Amino acid sequence: MNKNTKTKRLVVFFVTIAVIAAVILGFSNGISKHLTLGLDLQGGFEILYEVSPLEEGGTLPDMSAVAKSVSKRVNVLGVSEPQIIIEGDNRIRVQLAGVENQDQARRMISATANLTFRDVNDELLGDASIIQEGGATLAFQDGKPVVSLKIADTTKFGDLTEKVSTMGSGNNLIVTWLDYEDGDSYKEEAIKLQNGGEAKYISAASVTQRLDSDAIISGNFTEAEARELADLISSGSLPVKMTEISSNVVSADYGLGALASTSFAGIVGIALVFAFMIFIYRLPGVIASIMLTVYIFAVFAIYSAMGAVFTLPGIAALVLGVGMTVDANIITFERIRDELYKGRSLQKAVKEGQNLSFSTIFDAQFTTLLAGLIMYVFGNGAVKGFATMLMITVICTLVINVAVSRFLMNQLVNSGVLDNKKGWFGVKVSKIPDVTKNEKQTYFGPFDKIDFLKHAKKMILVSCAILSVAVVMAGINTASGNGPLNLGIDFSSGTKITVTSPEKMNMADVEATFKDLGYDKVKFQASGDNAVYATIKDALNTEQLDEIKSTFMDIYGEEPGDNVVTPVVGRDLVKNAIMLSLLAWVAMLVYITLRFKWDYAVSCIVALLHDVGIVIAVFVIFRLEFNTELISVILAIIGYSINNSIVVFDRVREDLNNAKTAKLTPDFYRGIVNEALDNTIVRSVYSSITTILPIVCLLILGSNAIFTFTFAMFIGLIAGTLSSIFIAPQIWFYIRTHMKDKPKKKKNNKKEELEEYTIKGINA
Repeated sequence: MNKNTKTKRLVVFFVTIAVIAAVILGFSNGISKHLTLGLDLQGGFEILYEVSPLEEGGTLPDMSAVAKSVSKRVNVLGVSEPQIIIEGDNRIRVQLAGVENQDQARRMISATANLTFRDVNDELLGDASIIQEGGATLAFQDGKPVVSLKIADTTKFGDLTEKVSTMGSGNNLIVTWLDYEDGDSYKEEAIKLQNGGEAKYISAASVTQRLDSDAIISGNFTEAEARELADLISSGSLPVKMTEISSNVVSADYGLGALASTSFAGIVGIALVFAFMIFIYRLPGVIASIMLTVYIFAVFAIYSAMGAVFTLPGIAALVLGVGMTVDANIITFERIRDELYKGRSLQKAVKEGQNLSFSTIFDAQFTTLLAGLIMYVFGNGAVKGFATMLMITVICTLVINVAVSRFLMNQLVNSGVLDNKKGWFGVKVSKIPDVTKNEKQTYFGPFDKIDFLKHAKKMILVSCAILSVAVVMAGINTASGNGPLNLGIDFSSGTKITVTSPEKMNMADVEATFKDLGYDKVKFQASGDNAVYATIKDALNTEQLDEIKSTFMDIYGEEPGDNVVTPVVGRDLVKNAIMLSLLAWVAMLVYITLRFKWDYAVSCIVALLHDVGIVIAVFVIFRLEFNTELISVILAIIGYSINNSIVVFDRVREDLNNAKTAKLTPDFYRGIVNEALDNTIVRSVYSSITTILPIVCLLILGSNAIFTFTFAMFIGLIAGTLSSIFIAPQIWFYIRTHMKDKPKKKKNNKKEELEEYTIKGINA
């Protein structure tokens, strides 16, 4: 390669860096403005409705039509980026972030808004079809708010008003009803009104002559009530009954606080990853940091383009994704180091390292993608949001690692400026052999003489001890009536109130307030100095929630958040969690069997069961809350643990293929496993560090709202790292040395004897 070509490569390297910087700086502001924050980051609510026919025994309309009707209601509220999701055959999930008046929003969404006009005998005169679509508006008459109606069918309206006008004094009334039900009576409701109560009908207007023009609905309305009524009528009737079976309300102050603390923790964690990579790998670490910056930018750009909702679990998944993404670089860099220690030139070492690492990266990332796909297709709520981020992470890792990291590395290396600077790649130059002098490789890794399989037994004993303690604790908790797991309301049903204060609060005061309100059986948990979680076993109704929230609003000046789950949702979540885990395991078992062999797949699955078991065991021992987010963690750990195990087994398979001996003894297999682990353990440790660093930052600096999530992830990452080093290889070694193929039995019959003869012209 001539000097001009080398110079051009160096120019391309720096121009590419400049273009990346320009794109990120130029588009970051626009992307940030178009990001949609979830309700856990800006406040709002999420409600899961069960949809049923208005009349018993009736049939449901198409759910997409119901969703459109709900969407019209939401549009009236002026909410930006609402999420209306159909789940199953009869459920709709509504997510509204940034709603100021949540009570009004709930009324607007669930009200059927079936407008009818009736006489004093409750006979139907007409319905909303006589009104123009969107023809109800707020108006004022004599300074009082009324609802103005634009009549579409003036003839029909004229006929019904003429009929009513002839019914005699006192009976010549058009009674306007919203959501009239069989058994409702104008006369009974009128008596309630006379006695100072509230009537179910909206208004009762007297009619003395035929009216062929527009009309008004007047009553004892406030301006807000009149506007809400007009909006409901304009949005049309909802031909179904919608029952809340789960809800989650987050105050705006609490959401913004969670966003600020979690974002700061994420930035610190990512900065530490940058520093670690540069310290360990020198120049390649700088390139990895550039790639990570591109990855983060790409994730935000994709989220913005998709219109996806950014949530707290999403931020946690992004931070986790940083560790998983840099893992692809670590695999490549370690392979390059291996080649350099063999005495390869820098260009050959980089090329060979990139080629050898790609299949490992692909297999490891693809198994994580499988977990993400299963979570997205079969999960819901926070699980689906986490899955979206996980899949984007995998795709960005594969694309950016190939398109950005390798491109930059190749341009720099092939420019020739690094030919005599192998130390810039984090290797010990004194350990590199000079092949021109027939020197042999002397450095094989820092753990060359360690028998990992021997130490694996100690690790297995520790794991068994932890699991045994968990079983004992589960038995004690069950005997005491608390159950083996501390199930959150996601699985057990109930209500969780998040009481917050701008200043430091005393949990005893919160407990006393709940007792004053008549709630004795409440579990309390402090979350920092400014929040307390109160969990009630019963699913409270709207009136009960309003009383609690208004009380604490008066005390602390901030409206509490609430999360309500009915028993039917809890049962469904348990089934869904088990199904997700089983599907993920089966999918990975099949894929690994196809890519490797069945014994590799079985070993990986055993390691997965170990990792999930350890996480659950820790939660049992310390009585931590088992909730929906833990399912996301378990599935993420499944992907991560598989990732680590595949890296080890990829090296085992490679060493087996390169082995020249035909005698497959236990000692031979032991040597293969130990050598593979020696070659990959540094990568496993470094990868775990880059993944755990951001998680530790989230634990220390992040929002308490995702403490359970991040703590479970922390435990799972440690378990996943150890199982890939000690559990999975040990299981594979056991299978290879104990599950031998049975020798084929020789058939002893006349046909076999005849086949031994050689017949000239036929088989000779």
